[in-house]
Amino acid sequence: MPPGEHDNGVRLDRWLWATRFFKTRTDATNAIRAGHVLLNDRRTRPAKSVCCDDVLRIRRRTVLYTVTICDPIDKRVSPQLAAQAYVEDPMSIQRRGALRQQLRLQPQPVRGSKGKPDKKERRQLQQIRYVGGGE
Repeated sequence: MPPGEHDNGVRLDRWLWATRFFKTRTDATNAIRAGHVLLNDRRTRPAKSVCCDDVLRIRRRTVLYTVTICDPIDKRVSPQLAAQAYVEDPMSIQRRGALRQQLRLQPQPVRGSKGKPDKKERRQLQQIRYVGGGE
């Protein structure tokens, strides 16, 4: 039997870890249990076997991936080989690109201070507190 083929598939959490969607198997398991990973549009459990042509919807923070499994690998491989184990839906790629562009256009949050207030800032804060609180 060739190294990529399996009779009964590979555990879902192991496949997600091997294809580098999650850094650890524990992260993959937690995401599956939380409902962030859907197998053929259904919630599933981490030990569920996945095979070729299964469709996964993987949500990581604000990004949603829709992928079809091509190779049920169970060992962690290089990112180039991991990317060959699945085919991402063109609409998924387009949505991620639009989201990336949208996030790029948003203004970055401005941090007002850099730690503890200095003497001048403390005096200004005290003035605000005493003026506002004395009435």
